[in-house]
Amino acid sequence: MAELALQNGRPPIPWWPLLGLDADAWKLSVTPPPQPAEHQHAEAATLPQPLNQARYHSQPALTIRTEEPPPLQRVRTVSRSDSTTRDRRFDHFKTFSGRLERQLSNLRVVALDIEPAADSSSNKIISEEETDDDDGEVPTADRYFAALEGAELETLRPTEVSALPQDETWPFLLRFPINTFGMCLGVSSQAMLWKTLQSEPSTAFLHVSPAVNNALWWVPTSLMALISFIYLLKVVFYFEAVRREFHHPIRVNFFFAPWIACLFLVKGMPHPVTDINHVVWYILMAPILFLDLKIYGQWMSGGDRRLSKVATPTNHLAVVGNFVGALLGAKMGLREVPIFFFAVGVVHYLVLFVTLYRRLPTNAKLPKELHPVFFLFIAAPSVASVGWARLCGEFNYAAKILYFTSLFLYMSLVVRINMFRGVRFSLAWWAYTFPMTSVAIATAVYASAVTNVLTRALAVGLSGLASVTVAGVLVTTVYIAFVRKDLFPNDVSIAVTQRPKAKFGKILAHIRASGDGVKDLGFAVSRHGGSSGSDTNSASESPSPIARGRRRADP
Repeated sequence: MAELALQNGRPPIPWWPLLGLDADAWKLSVTPPPQPAEHQHAEAATLPQPLNQARYHSQPALTIRTEEPPPLQRVRTVSRSDSTTRDRRFDHFKTFSGRLERQLSNLRVVALDIEPAADSSSNKIISEEETDDDDGEVPTADRYFAALEGAELETLRPTEVSALPQDETWPFLLRFPINTFGMCLGVSSQAMLWKTLQSEPSTAFLHVSPAVNNALWWVPTSLMALISFIYLLKVVFYFEAVRREFHHPIRVNFFFAPWIACLFLVKGMPHPVTDINHVVWYILMAPILFLDLKIYGQWMSGGDRRLSKVATPTNHLAVVGNFVGALLGAKMGLREVPIFFFAVGVVHYLVLFVTLYRRLPTNAKLPKELHPVFFLFIAAPSVASVGWARLCGEFNYAAKILYFTSLFLYMSLVVRINMFRGVRFSLAWWAYTFPMTSVAIATAVYASAVTNVLTRALAVGLSGLASVTVAGVLVTTVYIAFVRKDLFPNDVSIAVTQRPKAKFGKILAHIRASGDGVKDLGFAVSRHGGSSGSDTNSASESPSPIARGRRRADP
């Protein structure tokens, strides 16, 4: 271009200031035309050392394909670099906003048609590998067992890499687990307890006011509405996280908790249960039937989710819903369908009870933080005893067998003081509340059938202990949530990758990102060595044994 300007008789116009480049910087970055090898060696010998180094300095990667003014081009380039360096690690768990942002980013890149530098492309490939390696698929049960450890599969193994950053706090909705509905179970069961104390003849001497039941019913109703609203937001904005919880071998049992809590609220209403339309019962039992078909089928059909592999005390939640539904249906005047749910619950409870008692040596031992879930052992038989008594109209021998089983399990757990020592507070503490309340309700109903001082004292004592436990756990939860603000840590159980990731995954991504540059560099080196330094290399290299043999053979 400069030679053409000199031929026309005009001095060359310096155009590099238009790009914001300095004259000295332009001189250092200009690549000279190719010359023969001997001229290159001679010129390199005469040039000073700094200029010789500047000649072979790598050129800046500046590619502009638009005809816009330079200031606008620089602004567009900066915005592209900001978009590539933005943290996209949470986009994979978003329902629609993350995908929409990626689509807009792709459209913006196509419109500008700007080639980013090599390092930015490698960072983009790495970020895509870290966030989009699952391709929308939920990890299988085998993957959960391989990536997580502990009886409840709540801890990520040291050899695994989390799909979400562990060095920072995640968004609140991602940290809000389905386990939170355990609070609704504990508080709503109190409403049912106090309504039982008000209506049962064995506790009539307490003179429980209906206002107490009315107040205690509105507290769990408000809590249920709040937690349901928050989790509904999680379903809307982070549906991928909800899917992972539903496919988690242990977490799936907590999807029974919202419906069981609603059954408790209907049973504990201040108004008579017989005035409620039967449609309400069918609506609440439909999700429980769906979950029964899914989970019980997995327990029976074998595979990675068979009961002998996923059995933990949390599985009792998958059985309790049948007994609570049978109890409420019997109180509402239904007959055949509640018996159906009761029969399904009894059969699977027996299988679950035996499986948990004969845990295999390969099953992980429950850590201290999960010791409260042992109290779920007493929830199913205590609710089943009351449910059978309502179905039969009397507290007969079958109901007494179930009640005495729950009472013995309750005493066997209470006398083990070591189970309560050194247990750090977590949402698992709510496992104390609902089973203790269920035993108190069953004791009050049993005391109405077998009336004496001992049964009445036992009913009052267990009811008071259950109420104090629920109040203490509730106050502690409020303190941890609003004062210490660490009630919801990062939920690493949903951050399992679909495929196992090694620690050197980033290194492999870098190598793939810079693969084209490495090939070009190798081709340039081989070409340079073959053209200019072929004689020197052939003279300096020692001949091979085959070549030495041929030289000896030649005359």
